[in-house]
Amino acid sequence: MKNCTAALTILALLSAVACKNTESPFARDVEKYAVVDIKAPDLSGISDNGKEVLNLYRFAADEVDAIYWEQYFGSREDLLEGITDPVQKTFAEINYGPWDRATGKSFVKGYADRLPGAGFYPADMTREEFDAWDNPDKNSPYTLIRRAPDGSLKTLWYHDAYKEHIDKIGDYLKAAADITIKPSVAAYLLSKAEALRTDRYYESSLAWLDMEDSKMDLVIGPNEVTDDQLMGIKRSYEAFVLLKNEAHTRELMQYVSRIAEFQEELPGDPAYKTFQPGAGSEIFACDALYYAGKANAGVKVIALNLPFDKEVQQGRGTRTILLENIIRTKYNLIVSPSGIVLLEPDYAEHLSADAFFWNIGFREVAHGLGVKETVNGKGSVEEALGGMAATLEEVKANAAGVLLVCMLQEHFDIHHLFTKEDALATFFASLVRSERFGEGSALGRANIIIYNYLAEAGAFQRKASGKYSLDFKKMEKALSNLTALVLKTQATGDRTYAEQFEARYAKLCSDYESDRLNLGLERIPADIRFNFRH
Repeated sequence: MKNCTAALTILALLSAVACKNTESPFARDVEKYAVVDIKAPDLSGISDNGKEVLNLYRFAADEVDAIYWEQYFGSREDLLEGITDPVQKTFAEINYGPWDRATGKSFVKGYADRLPGAGFYPADMTREEFDAWDNPDKNSPYTLIRRAPDGSLKTLWYHDAYKEHIDKIGDYLKAAADITIKPSVAAYLLSKAEALRTDRYYESSLAWLDMEDSKMDLVIGPNEVTDDQLMGIKRSYEAFVLLKNEAHTRELMQYVSRIAEFQEELPGDPAYKTFQPGAGSEIFACDALYYAGKANAGVKVIALNLPFDKEVQQGRGTRTILLENIIRTKYNLIVSPSGIVLLEPDYAEHLSADAFFWNIGFREVAHGLGVKETVNGKGSVEEALGGMAATLEEVKANAAGVLLVCMLQEHFDIHHLFTKEDALATFFASLVRSERFGEGSALGRANIIIYNYLAEAGAFQRKASGKYSLDFKKMEKALSNLTALVLKTQATGDRTYAEQFEARYAKLCSDYESDRLNLGLERIPADIRFNFRH
C-alpha cells in the first residue's frame, strides 16, 4: 500500500484528540472533527517585515471571521452565552451557528432548522417573490436582501452592512502594504482594501493574479456561494493566510500551459464547453497557516480555485492553490484509514497519497473549466440554476478532476508513483467517507449524487462484509457520462432538470448508515478542526 500511515499510529492520534467529556450528548458530534495543530511555520526565509505582514494578515482574517458569524447566523456572543454545555458550545463554534452543517438541523434549543437562504434573505422570502422583484442589485453576489418598513424587499450592500469590520480590515491591509518590500504585494493589498470598501472586485482580482513573487499570500473577501442554497448567488466572507512552497509550485506550473487542452478533453458535446479559460492560469502549492470565516466552518477545504469572476477567468485565467499540509493531514487521518476499512484488500492496495494530491489538484482545475454562461441566453450558470448551481458545480469538479488525472496517467504525463487505478480507488475511498458531510451542504449532496450515479452504473459492489470491490472501467465511463451530463445542464441552464436530477440522486441509501457505523467504530473522523499556533 502506498504512502499509508500505520493504523496504530492513526488510532493513537485520534484517541489523543477525542473529546474528553463523554457525558455530553454532543461528545460524539465533536469527536467527528479531529483536532489538528497548525504549527508555527518555518519563517527562516522571511524578513522581519514579512513576519509583521503575516501578523497583519491574521488580524485582518479575524475581522473576516466576525463578519461571517453575522452574515451566516447573527450574534456569536448571544448564541454562545446561551449554551451551558461546553461541548455543545464547541460544536456551535465548529458550525458557526446552531445548525449541524451535515444536516441543516438545529442542535440548540430555541432555534429552528437552517433556512436555505441562511442570513442572506428575509426568512419569509420565497424564490418566486425574489424572481418577480424588479431590482438590478438583487443579483449582485455582494448584497443582502432585507425587508423595508412597508414590507417590500430592499438591498443592502455588504460594505455598508459590515462597515465597521471592513474599515478595520482596510487599516490592516494598508499597514501591511506600507511595510512590505514587494511592490506587487502592496498593489494587491491596496486594491483589495478598496474592493472590500466598494464591493467591486475586478481590479483586485487582477492584482492578486499579478502577485506572483511573494512567498506569502492572503486570500480574503466574499468568495464561495455554497451557503446560499436558496438562490445560489450570495457569497460568504472567508480568509486564508498561506505560505508558498516554491519548489512544488514550479513542478505544478508545468501543467498550466495545457488548460485549454484540458477543456477540450472534457467529455460531451463541444457546444457545452465553449468557455475559453485565460492563458494566465496558475497552480500554486502552499501551506495553510490560518483559516477564518466560511473557510473555517464545518468541513475544511483543502484547495482553492479563484477568482470566481468569469471576466477575469476568461481574460486572465485562475489560480489553483493546493493546501499541501491540509491535504496531507486529511489523507493520513481520514482518507487512508477510511479506505482500509471500506475497500477489499486488493483495492485498498491502490490507496495513494500522491493520487489523492493530484485528484484534489485537478478537481480545482476543473472548477475553472466547462461553461460560465449559458449557451441559450439564460444568463450565467448561477443565475439560471439558482440554488442548484453550487451542487452541480461540485459534482462537475469532482468527476471531471479525477477524469483529467486518468487521462494524464494514460499518456504517462504525470511522472509520479501512482496509476490510474490508484487515482480511481483513492477517489472512491474519499467519496464514500465524504458522504458523512451529509445532505446539508452542496458538497455533501454532490458526493451523494456521485455515489448513487456510480452505483447505478455498476461501478462498484458492496459485499456482505461491508467492503467494496471496484470496476475501474465502469467507474471511469460513468464519471465521463456524469461530467457530460452536468456540463449540458449547466450550459443550457435547465433548472427543472437540475432539480429532478438532484431529487433522484441526492438521497442517502441504506448502505450509508452501515458505512458510517463502520467508520465510527474505527473512530475515523469525518473531518478536522484547527488548533492554530502563533
